[in-house]
Amino acid sequence: MNIPSPERRIRASLPIIRFMQAYMPLSIAGWLIKQGLQHAQLGAEVSRVAVTADGVPCVWVMPQNCLTDKVLLYLHGGGFVFGLTSQHLKIGAYLAQTLRARVLMVEYRLAPDHPFPAALDDCVTAYRWLLKQNVRAENVAVAGDSAGGNLTVTMLLKLRDNGDRLPAAAACLSPVTDLTTIDHQRPGFKDPILPTNVVNFYHQSYLGGHDARDPMISPVYGNLRGLPPILAHVGEDEILRDDAVRIVSLAKSAGIDARLEIYPRMWHVWQIYLSLPQTIKSLDDIAQFFRTHWGCVALESAPSQHEG
Repeated sequence: MNIPSPERRIRASLPIIRFMQAYMPLSIAGWLIKQGLQHAQLGAEVSRVAVTADGVPCVWVMPQNCLTDKVLLYLHGGGFVFGLTSQHLKIGAYLAQTLRARVLMVEYRLAPDHPFPAALDDCVTAYRWLLKQNVRAENVAVAGDSAGGNLTVTMLLKLRDNGDRLPAAAACLSPVTDLTTIDHQRPGFKDPILPTNVVNFYHQSYLGGHDARDPMISPVYGNLRGLPPILAHVGEDEILRDDAVRIVSLAKSAGIDARLEIYPRMWHVWQIYLSLPQTIKSLDDIAQFFRTHWGCVALESAPSQHEG
């Protein structure tokens, strides 16, 4: 198989990431993430501004000459235990430039110190705060990767159940949708970056003793009726592939406009590597999905090609 050089280079680093997830203490990993976040460079065309959304810390990522009436709410991943990273900021910056819209990135509370429902409550609070800023619900889109993909769907369920106005559309990147077990993975399969025991630790940290079958924790056990259109992107070579397959199937069964894209050879949240062609294809598809459901005409843009 002829694999392009950027992909070969990144693939060579995946075993190191896998090893670090298995053995690096949370405290050290968290410190490294904060250091990287402080020094993240998004380019001269994009600004970042810290804001508090009714008590929830967030970051505005805003391109020059952006539309002020459209907002993407982005919920980062990290197994519910890791915070916003520089890589997530770069995803936000790319989408902001492509959409010419503001992106609000939520820094929700983290497990195990703050298990369920802390993160979910923070995401709901940030969304409601947006609407208080006179942003119309139909002009809001939501996206999240991994644990953030879980929070994307569970937030929609909670908003629906509470009678809130729902956003126009949602996109999930390698979402976690079932925290009961990962023993249903394919026989003999080894995820390139996520060891099974580490994923179980992430899940247990977030659960904090709650029932994993609660739909607000594992949305595959919920009724998705009435949710807005959902797009899910997942890698062919990742342990959570079936989580995305199941949530999209359930959404379709509930009458939701839902679409699944499985990217060949890709691993968990490959979109953090902006030098990959598959990343640009994925993020551009997500942006076009949001434009369609915002009712916008196609917007021309030429975002910078950042290195992952």
